[in-house]
Amino acid sequence: MEFRQKALSKLQSPEELDVPVRFARPPGRLVLVVTVVVMAIASFWALTGTVSSKQSAPGILTRAEGSYLLQSPVAGQVTDVLVEEGTSVSTGTALLTVRTEQGDRPVRAVADGRVTTLFARMGSVVTTGADVATVERVTRADDPLVAMLYMTGDSASTVRVGAQVDLSVQSAPRSRFGVLRGRVKAVGRAPQTQAQIGNFLGDSGLAAQFSRQGNPIAVLVTLERSTATRSGYAWSSADGPPNPVDSGTPVTGAVHLSEQRPVDWLLP
Repeated sequence: MEFRQKALSKLQSPEELDVPVRFARPPGRLVLVVTVVVMAIASFWALTGTVSSKQSAPGILTRAEGSYLLQSPVAGQVTDVLVEEGTSVSTGTALLTVRTEQGDRPVRAVADGRVTTLFARMGSVVTTGADVATVERVTRADDPLVAMLYMTGDSASTVRVGAQVDLSVQSAPRSRFGVLRGRVKAVGRAPQTQAQIGNFLGDSGLAAQFSRQGNPIAVLVTLERSTATRSGYAWSSADGPPNPVDSGTPVTGAVHLSEQRPVDWLLP
C-alpha cells in the first residue's frame, strides 16, 4: 500500500510537468528506423518483385524427326550385316541380308537416316516383324539435336513456349561442365501413349520408362548453339564437355516457369 500511495502522489505532483517526454532512447530510435526501412523494402519487393520456379522432367537428346525401328519383312538367318552403327543410309539402302527358303533377301532402310542401333547379328535367326535396327531420321548431317522431355499433364500445363530450360546431361557431369542451355519450342496438346513414344524414339524400353506415371505430354526443347564449345551448343560453363554430345543421351530438364509476384500469393 505504501508503494501505491507514493506512486499516486508522484503522478499528482505538478513539479515535473515541464519535463519533456522521452519516447525512445537513441539505440531504440535506431532499431525503429531500421525496422521501418526493412518493411519498406519488403513491401516494395512484394509489389514489384518476381519469384521464379522450375519444373523437372526426364527426357532424351534426339533429332527433331525422331527415329524408327526397322523390322525384318521375312524370317530366316542373317547371313550378312552390311552397315555399322553410326552409318548414314538413304531410303532403300540394304542393311543386312536374310537367308530364307526362297533365297537371300535384303532388309532395306525405309527412310533416310543414321543407324544408331543394330539388333541383328551375323548368324542370328530373325522372324517376320522382328526388330533388326534403329534408324534415326536425319535429313542432313548437320541437323541439330533437340531435347524431348516427357512431363505429366499437370506439370506440362504450367510450361510456356520460349521458357528457358537447363538440361543436366548424363554423359557430362553437372559438377564439372554445368548444364546445357535450351528453350521450349513446343508443348504437346495431348498425352502420348507408350506406343507413340516408342515409334518416335525407336525404343520401346525408353517408352516404357517415360510412361511409368501414365501417358505423358511431350515437350520439345531446342538447344542454344555456340561456336565457343566443342559440342557446338551453349553450356552454363565456359566451354562445356570436351566431347560432342550424342543423340540418345538421357537428360533431365529443369524448365523455368513463368515468374509470379509474391503479393499474388498473399491476396485471395
